[in-house]
Amino acid sequence: MNEKNKEINILLAEDNPGDVFIIKEALNQNGSPYKLYQVSDGEEIMKFLHKQENYKNSVRPHLILLDLNLPKKHGFDVLKEIKQDKELKTIPIVVLTSSKSEKDIIESYSLHASCYLTKPVDLPEFMAVIQSLKEFWFRFVQLP
Repeated sequence: MNEKNKEINILLAEDNPGDVFIIKEALNQNGSPYKLYQVSDGEEIMKFLHKQENYKNSVRPHLILLDLNLPKKHGFDVLKEIKQDKELKTIPIVVLTSSKSEKDIIESYSLHASCYLTKPVDLPEFMAVIQSLKEFWFRFVQLP
C-alpha cells in the first residue's frame, strides 16, 4: 500500500471540460492527498513528460489518466511513445475513454496500458468509477 498522506501526482490527458470537471469532483471526494495536472491534447502530454516549453518545472506523475481521442496526437500514439521511453515506461497509464470498442481495448493493452476503463454516460456511475480507481491506485497499489 502507499504511505498514508503521501501526495500522488496525477497527469490527466483529457480534452472534454465536462469530463475534467467530473474527474476532479470525484477525486476530491473523501479527501485523498493528490495533485492533479491536466493537459488537453496529445502533444501537450509529451511536452509535460519531457519538461519542454511551458512545462520545464513539471513533476513526474505517479499515474497517468489518458483519454484516447485527443487532439493533435491520438492516445495510442501517446501510449506507444511513453512505453518505448526508458525513463517514462514505468509510469502506470489508465486509459479512461468513451470507447467500448474491442479493437481499442486490445490495442491499449498491446501498447502496455495498465488498465482500460470506459467512461460511463451516467453521472453517478462515472463518479463511482473514478472513486473506485482512486481507491485502488491510491490505497492498494505500490506506485513507482
